[in-house]
Amino acid sequence: MSGKLMLDMSGATEDFFSDTAMIGIGSAMPGYRFCLAVNNAFDFAFTREPESDVEYRPAKDQVHIFSLYQCQEPYSSCRHLLYKLQSEKKALLPEIKQLDYLWLISSPTAEHEAEILAAHLRNLPEIQLAQIIAPDRLKNLNHLLI
Repeated sequence: MSGKLMLDMSGATEDFFSDTAMIGIGSAMPGYRFCLAVNNAFDFAFTREPESDVEYRPAKDQVHIFSLYQCQEPYSSCRHLLYKLQSEKKALLPEIKQLDYLWLISSPTAEHEAEILAAHLRNLPEIQLAQIIAPDRLKNLNHLLI
C-alpha cells in the first residue's frame, strides 16, 4: 500500500462553522489591549488561555503562534472567539492579511449579533475597520478550528 491517506476535515469544519458569523477587524492595538477595550465596551469577559492559541506550522522548522481569546456568555449557548490574525508578520488567513483580528460568534442568532457588534465596533476610536466576513471568502477556514 503506497498511497497516502488524507484526513478529511470537511465534516469537522462544517460542524464547527454551523451557526456562526465572523467580523474582520482592523486595529493596531496589541491583543491584550484590544481585548480590554472590547471587554470594557461590550461588557464581555474575553480571556486568553495560551494552551488554546492557534499553532500554525507552514514548514517543519517553522512555528507561528496566534493568540486566541474566548468568551462564553453565561446561561447561553453563545460563544465568542477572538483570533489575533498576525504573528511575526505572518498571517493566519492570507486571504484577509490586511485585518488584525477575527471575531467569530457561534450562536443560533450569530448573523444578527455580528451586525450589531460590527456597527458598535466601528464607533470605537481604536478600530479602523469592522466588517462582516463571509465564510466562503476564506480558503483556510481549517486554521480556525480549535
